[in-house]
Amino acid sequence: MDPIVLVLYAFAVGVTGCGLAGSAMELLSGRRLAFAEPYVSPVHILRSLAATACAGPFMLTNEALAARREGRIGTMALLSCGCTAIAWSMALGIVLIAIASWATENLGSFEFSG
Repeated sequence: MDPIVLVLYAFAVGVTGCGLAGSAMELLSGRRLAFAEPYVSPVHILRSLAATACAGPFMLTNEALAARREGRIGTMALLSCGCTAIAWSMALGIVLIAIASWATENLGSFEFSG
């Protein structure tokens, strides 16, 4: 495959995974996804890290758009957040592809008796 296709595929996988995780979290909690309670908490550090790793680009985008609407950040800061969310989504996609690749390779190593 062409390198550009691989990059686009990783980005698409990351955006899809992030969107699915973020939407599920919003549906379960009934609140907008953000870097705040109930998603991120100093009391539940591991849960916060997992939520941020899976839905972080979605959280960052929500927070940046809310800050822009309120006038707390400018256009350059919004663009910076957008670029960070894109890079984060691509990194998440690479991790998800690696996990899926590892899982499919190991499926043949399990022995089923029956």
